Amino acid sequence: MMDNIDKAVNGDLEAFGELYQENVQKIYNYIYYRTGDRSDAEDLTARVFQRALRHIGNYQKKDVPFSAWLYRIAHNLVANFFRDTKRRREIPIDEQEYNLPQSEHLESHVIRNEQLEELMVNIRKLQADRQLIIILKFIDDMPNAEIAKILGRSEGAVKSLYHRTLLELRDAYPEEQLGMD
Repeated sequence: MMDNIDKAVNGDLEAFGELYQENVQKIYNYIYYRTGDRSDAEDLTARVFQRALRHIGNYQKKDVPFSAWLYRIAHNLVANFFRDTKRRREIPIDEQEYNLPQSEHLESHVIRNEQLEELMVNIRKLQADRQLIIILKFIDDMPNAEIAKILGRSEGAVKSLYHRTLLELRDAYPEEQLGMD
């Protein structure tokens, strides 16, 4: 019996639609956290799946998992997007959605939002593979084994990259901001 990937490779649009439903939110999250703009993320996500549909006949199951193939397409489109538009990778504050609990003081809410904004700016300064590992680990809540498949690396290499990435993020903050003074 053929799975959805085999069916999609053979031209079954319904099977491709199911693959789309399984992967669209993960790909959108990745692109959104790379670009910081909903409109750009929606456009680029649509382009990822258009390109995937156009080239599904070239997909080889034995090379990489289907989701890894989609992430590679997304990575390439995001890289082209930044090269072509020369945009800064920051999220404008007015596009952030924050939920303010009723009992929270406004000052602590403002401080937390500033800290989140600074973290997102620092994440966007990371190399693309390091951004991806943060997104997959913390946003998509993926285990290391699945991240390893997507990145085409061993689990040990993923753990090492993850550790180095966290150290790089930590080093982006002054010691007094981390409470290490």
